[in-house]
Amino acid sequence: MLGGVEIPHEKGSLGHSDGDALLHALCDAILGAIGAGDIGRHFPDNDPKYKDVASVLLLQHVVGLLDRQGFITHNIDCTIVLEQPKLMVYTNAMIANIAGVLRVPAEMVSIKVKTNEGMGFVGRGEGVAAFAVVTVKEKGA
Repeated sequence: MLGGVEIPHEKGSLGHSDGDALLHALCDAILGAIGAGDIGRHFPDNDPKYKDVASVLLLQHVVGLLDRQGFITHNIDCTIVLEQPKLMVYTNAMIANIAGVLRVPAEMVSIKVKTNEGMGFVGRGEGVAAFAVVTVKEKGA
């Protein structure tokens, strides 16, 4: 799972939840923008209620926190670093998922896909890295 999209491939992600590295990075970026800690604080990996949970549900919870604090997302910029499979054909679906949960136009969500040029654990095909930067603004601003 990446960006709430199931990506067919012989390898998959491992995690306490569904292992969606992109949505986890996005949750962390939003939580950081509103000074609310990180994903581990809100959804600890030793809590059985989060075992195999869909990461989109975690993102929905984070959006609820954002809303209760009086903020909305303004711009979402994400980067996925992965050697295989190639993801460009999935980015529009990821953008639609993220925009829908965050209740923003798809034009406000950017997803870039990069390789690590064969370097490190990502380059060897042993994992994925995902990064997100989010700006927020006060509602009505």
